[in-house]
Amino acid sequence: MSLVTLNPATGRRLRSYREHTARHVDRTLDAAARAFEAWRQLPFARRARHLRAVARELRRGASEHAALITAEMGKPITQARAEVEKCAVNCEFYAAQAAAFLADERPAGAPAQRYVTYQPLGVVLAIEPWNFPFWQVFRAAAPALMAGNAVVLKHAANVTGCALEIARIFARAGIPRGVFQTLLLSGKRTAGLVADPRIAMVTLTGSTAVGRQVAAIAGQAMKPGVFELGGSDAYVILADADLEHAAELCAESRLYNNGQSCIAAKRLIVVEAVRARFEALLVARLQARRTGDPREASTQLGPLARADLRTELHRQVRRSLRAGARLLCGGTLPRTPGCYYPPTALTNVRPGMAAFDEELFGPVAAIIPARNEAEAIRLANATPFGLGAGVFTRDRRRGERLAREQLVAGNAFVNEFVRSHPTLPFGGVKLSGHGRELGAWGIREFTHAKTISVS
Repeated sequence: MSLVTLNPATGRRLRSYREHTARHVDRTLDAAARAFEAWRQLPFARRARHLRAVARELRRGASEHAALITAEMGKPITQARAEVEKCAVNCEFYAAQAAAFLADERPAGAPAQRYVTYQPLGVVLAIEPWNFPFWQVFRAAAPALMAGNAVVLKHAANVTGCALEIARIFARAGIPRGVFQTLLLSGKRTAGLVADPRIAMVTLTGSTAVGRQVAAIAGQAMKPGVFELGGSDAYVILADADLEHAAELCAESRLYNNGQSCIAAKRLIVVEAVRARFEALLVARLQARRTGDPREASTQLGPLARADLRTELHRQVRRSLRAGARLLCGGTLPRTPGCYYPPTALTNVRPGMAAFDEELFGPVAAIIPARNEAEAIRLANATPFGLGAGVFTRDRRRGERLAREQLVAGNAFVNEFVRSHPTLPFGGVKLSGHGRELGAWGIREFTHAKTISVS
């Protein structure tokens, strides 16, 4: 079977790749298991030198890496360059901090002769998505490798070129053979990979549906996992919010990465007293974004990654309109080549509509009216997802209280849009997954805490 990549800006075929055979998979897993035994013995300082070399290699070829990301999934080129740089920063962060994060600990009150050490798990299977084809891989690989594990990557088929280039980056940086490898497999063959006894752990970023399937297989085999899944992030705009600021950041969050982000601002819950003004400001900002060729630096919105994704997004918009939502802008399929979809805003969105209940993975904002703060919080939490959330208010203490105590999500931001940072834990609750990536919390997910007693 072949894996085919297409340029979503033109619809044209880029390349075709032959899927790896069962024999190749077997050799890859054997090589990873052998490499792990040697890699885990290296001191942190040696692993750190390798990760810093990976960061240098990322920056050395940043223009080519960014161009490949843009070609395969349509990300605007300036955002693609930023993604590559973020990967390099993450490698450097873990190179600098891993030894401290995983240092032996003697908990308060523990007997004098006992302590806790953090040990690597083995071969980590990383199942990664197409929307951030470099970042999602390095977000997991940098801490997993610094913790002493080997990594096998199974990437999304439509970014196969990125998957192979990432493997080449590690090889050019001098990472020992077998420590990081890429497998080219269709989704249908992933189950066997997860169940293979040579795989010690699974980390997955993707849809909730796929996450459920993989988590079930891993659970059956008693394998740990980190799952960062879908999101339908609610941003609450209160009556005392700076509406200009809120509209600008909501538009930026909603359209970033062509609207294809788990932590995008998707459900904008606006107190009725300021809704009309906010709608006008948001629509103006959505329509001001420049749609065009993602290879051009001036482009702010490119195509969706695949034609089927655009079709499904448009169906969700039409279903919401039939259920009573009102269209403020966009909502029409362009007749031009490629997988473009216009910046779209729906208002009068309510529970029971697709735009409220489902994740909208594209440049569509759902505006939801609320009578007051209490109803806004209730609506924000009325979702099976719980990845990110935000609140806009001029009263910072009020905003912090709501973010800390009321919004049910793994990440809650006040007067800014949700984004990840290498130093802080990232992940969700409810159907948005479990486990954490990044920070000290993220690297410890790739270890087991082992109690040692010496008498």
